[in-house]
Amino acid sequence: MPSLLFHSKFLSFSTFKSKKNVMISLSLVILLSYIIGSFPTSIIISKLKGGIDIRNYGSGNAGGTNVIRVFGWKVGVGVILFDAVKGLIAVLLVARVMYDALPFKNYTPFDDFTVVQIIAGISAISGHIWSIFANFRGGKGVATTLGIFLGLAPIELGITMAIFFLVLGISKYISLGSVVAGVSFPVVMVVRHNIFHAHLTGYNTLIYVSIGLSLLLIFTHRSNIKRLLSGTEKRLTRIHLPNHK
Repeated sequence: MPSLLFHSKFLSFSTFKSKKNVMISLSLVILLSYIIGSFPTSIIISKLKGGIDIRNYGSGNAGGTNVIRVFGWKVGVGVILFDAVKGLIAVLLVARVMYDALPFKNYTPFDDFTVVQIIAGISAISGHIWSIFANFRGGKGVATTLGIFLGLAPIELGITMAIFFLVLGISKYISLGSVVAGVSFPVVMVVRHNIFHAHLTGYNTLIYVSIGLSLLLIFTHRSNIKRLLSGTEKRLTRIHLPNHK
């Protein structure tokens, strides 16, 4: 009996220690993803390229769109691609720091690793929006979100990007294109899955993730939406800095 009691206590301690280690690794995934997402690409590029803080020019946003306004398409698209890569790094590399099963019950249709990827992706988006390296004044999270859904729902993302460019081409408002695309993404997902019966792994979970991120995108664009409604939003036009060609 004493030996059985000791064995039982040892197993309980081992289980507790294992869960503690898993929680540490999951916390590390969240922290690393947040830090990577926090890398202020547009701010660093604007200082290297023109000696300015991009947040003091154009729309005042620390994102690739504003870099396009100030420094042109080549530099701006480069910033957008880099910000998208931040999301990819989080879901493809940082998520692998999680070496064991989740420390909580997984009720999603995804395997544990995919859930960790989603957590890592959301952490990277949070870092991009509330960057610790930029006094928590980052971008709007669009480009980093693109990088995440590129790996999780590439077809839906492709259709949504087509909608974005259509709205941009007609209106010349990137903010309007971003908001419409953000709202369209979960709609496209619902239509493809329920009307066209296209298979999407983990749809019942991913649809809620996409709705949540769409709402977050609307929140980060709330000032743009107000300006659109009042007719004061700036169209995508190049501005010229003093002594900068």
